[in-house]
Amino acid sequence: MSERVIGVIGGSGIYEMDALENVEEVAVETPFGPPSDQYITGTLDGVKMVFLARHGRGHRILPHEINYRANIFGMKTLGVQWIISLSAVGSMREDIRPGDMVVVDQFIDRTNGRDSTFFGDGIAAHVSFGDPVSPILADVLYRAASEVAEGQDFTVHRGGTYIVMNGPQFSTRAESNIYRSWGVDVIGMTNMPEAKLAREAEISYATVALATDYDCWHESEEEVSVEAVIAVVKKNAQRARRVVARAVDKVPAEHTCIATNALDNAILTAPNHISAEKRQKLGALLGRYFGS
Repeated sequence: MSERVIGVIGGSGIYEMDALENVEEVAVETPFGPPSDQYITGTLDGVKMVFLARHGRGHRILPHEINYRANIFGMKTLGVQWIISLSAVGSMREDIRPGDMVVVDQFIDRTNGRDSTFFGDGIAAHVSFGDPVSPILADVLYRAASEVAEGQDFTVHRGGTYIVMNGPQFSTRAESNIYRSWGVDVIGMTNMPEAKLAREAEISYATVALATDYDCWHESEEEVSVEAVIAVVKKNAQRARRVVARAVDKVPAEHTCIATNALDNAILTAPNHISAEKRQKLGALLGRYFGS
């Protein structure tokens, strides 16, 4: 059985955990260019962890500028089997209040111009994505978040649809109301194509969406101030670290999930038509199928 390795993608301070040991910064070169930042590796309760600041430390990269392929490929290279995504979102429902958490189970992708596959250019592959979130990891995160929320002033919601817009601008009020009519629960800019690429890399993926504010559909008596939103973001970051810490020992030691063999029967290109160069480039993904 291979060593359990858990990846976490989120804000710059997610790896600032008192219990994290053997901390190192690791630079990973990928065939898709540089990831958002160096990876922070360490052990938490004896479990190997790999952290990545999605927007780079100091929040330097806009959502549509993120090199999602490099980020996920780097995680795969470092042996990650499970990815916990921590994402700031806007709430599309009255009962999802700022400060609440949503462990989502579906996505709607409204992004454009983002590289959303490792394949193409000589290799055709189509992975199943009807259920984009690992149910095992989502259950783990819901249990961990519920423990953190006990006695606190926020609620954890199990299940929901996250619509991913391109940004960097926020929605118009008309767009926001359309999305609500679709049954969307939260809105953000970062989980696509991140989740798609994780599935192609056979990494189990789940999201804790952290509500910072109501999207512009919400017409309250008072406008929400920037200071109030920032205060929620800081609280969310502290809570997210606690969720990760509680989730680690709940993640199964054996990686058996819907993503584990996602490439089985998904690669349509005949092996003899996949060049040695391609096999080497995608060795981290294809090695166990065709050799590097």
